[in-house]
Amino acid sequence: MSVSKSNLRSRASLVAAVAALSAGSAMATDGLNPTLKLAMQRDLGLSSAQVAQMVQADRIATTQEAALRRTLGSGYAGSWVERNDDGSYRVVAATSGAQKSVAVAGVELRHVRHSLKQLNDSMAALDRDARRRVPGISKLRSGVQSWYVDPTTNSVVVSVAPGADEEAIDFVAVSGADISSIRVEEAVGTPQTTATVQGGIEYRMPLPDGRVGLCSVGFPVTKGTIKGFATAGHCAKAGQSVQISGVNVGTFTASHFPNTDRAWVTIGATHTLLGSVTNYTGGSVAVKGSTEAAIGAAVCRSGRTTQYKCGTITAKNVTVNYGTLGTVSGLTRANNCTGRGDSGGSWITAAGQAQGLTSGGNLPIGQNDNCSVPTSQRQTYFERINPVLSQYGLALVTS
Repeated sequence: MSVSKSNLRSRASLVAAVAALSAGSAMATDGLNPTLKLAMQRDLGLSSAQVAQMVQADRIATTQEAALRRTLGSGYAGSWVERNDDGSYRVVAATSGAQKSVAVAGVELRHVRHSLKQLNDSMAALDRDARRRVPGISKLRSGVQSWYVDPTTNSVVVSVAPGADEEAIDFVAVSGADISSIRVEEAVGTPQTTATVQGGIEYRMPLPDGRVGLCSVGFPVTKGTIKGFATAGHCAKAGQSVQISGVNVGTFTASHFPNTDRAWVTIGATHTLLGSVTNYTGGSVAVKGSTEAAIGAAVCRSGRTTQYKCGTITAKNVTVNYGTLGTVSGLTRANNCTGRGDSGGSWITAAGQAQGLTSGGNLPIGQNDNCSVPTSQRQTYFERINPVLSQYGLALVTS
């Protein structure tokens, strides 16, 4: 059966949940949308039982994070969902302290060198250096693509283009970040926002020169009695008009890009808001809330170009260098595929928890999406929905 957050807080329910996780139980998943489960099986190569177990692991990771932070104190170095060699899942927590075990049911303890605070300090040093660079004079070179704290490797990963290792070394050295905490990895493709200028579907933005901008609707929202939807900031600036199915529905009320990639569009009172996400197969996934999922958790995204694709969260708090467009911080990275025009589209978990809005992805040169890139190398980014709701004072429409 589906395990709610309130039930997980009780010891009896938590023990039962952990037992099911450890045994790889094919527990009932009636709390999950059937079409979303099928998409997860398709895109992640999971059986029905593995989907149930993965979702259960994510629930444990999400509900126990606060307890892990309290238990491990200053040595806390992150927690995540991890897949075992046999296809089952476990929840892992890391510590740089001397504790031998953790008294949180169902969580494996792993000892590492750096605490999460130390990794965050290195991340902050890189962010400060990127922000103080002057475009055209000392701008960050394009070979350095993104950076983020990765608790699974206990490092700050700097992702670079092939052959750009020297650029990464220079970047880290100038920033003053702790070199012992840095790991450089080579990425496929280059980070690009996924908006496009062409005729198409989803929502359009008529431009002064006669062209049409295309992006994807994120999540329907309200602000008091005002209706609207959240989307990506790079899609348009405040004041830009928006059309859906050939009808002028509203305008961008606020938009922020770069630094963040968030916006919201106000629409007329006569339009209907649905608390759901289309799966592009004639159905939809109900939005139940916006609890943030853990690293390693399954997440699906919906957009007008590549439609409905699932994957897993691979990193959080990623800073992405979009070249001449600037850098965006605080993004979450996943291995779902995306394409131009998917920008602003919605990300949602199997339990119906809204996660965020598509910002961009590493696209191979000359290609309009990264769906041909192997899942293990694919990098797609989204802006978390909760900071968007908080900044603009919005309420998520649920069902």
